[in-house]
Amino acid sequence: QVHLVESGGGSVQAGGSLRLSCAASGYIYSSVMGWFRQAPGKEREGVASTSVNGLHTTYADSVTGRFTISRDNSKKMLYLEMTNVKPDDTAIYYCAASAGGTWYGRRSLEGDKYDYWGQGTQVTVSS
Repeated sequence: QVHLVESGGGSVQAGGSLRLSCAASGYIYSSVMGWFRQAPGKEREGVASTSVNGLHTTYADSVTGRFTISRDNSKKMLYLEMTNVKPDDTAIYYCAASAGGTWYGRRSLEGDKYDYWGQGTQVTVSS
């Protein structure tokens, strides 16, 4: 069983930066991991994903060039570095991990590829 806890959310002005962290317990060394978000009234969307060893990453078009996903398997941590944030980035951000290690490329942004989810952390960007 994998347990995920996000932290680092908060309020930030447009153009600013924020770093989200996700602490994992359990065996995540063979898990694809990702960040998702859900804004009020909108469906959940995949933001970024990284392969088991961190060598492969993929991003939603809306965050490409602004967000960076990374993982430290030795610490069982997943990160999302957010820069040049925009009001449209306002959402609850969730960390997710897969039970298997298959890297689906772009499709790794699809929620059904993940089996474990954190409780989420709120990010609010003001203009």
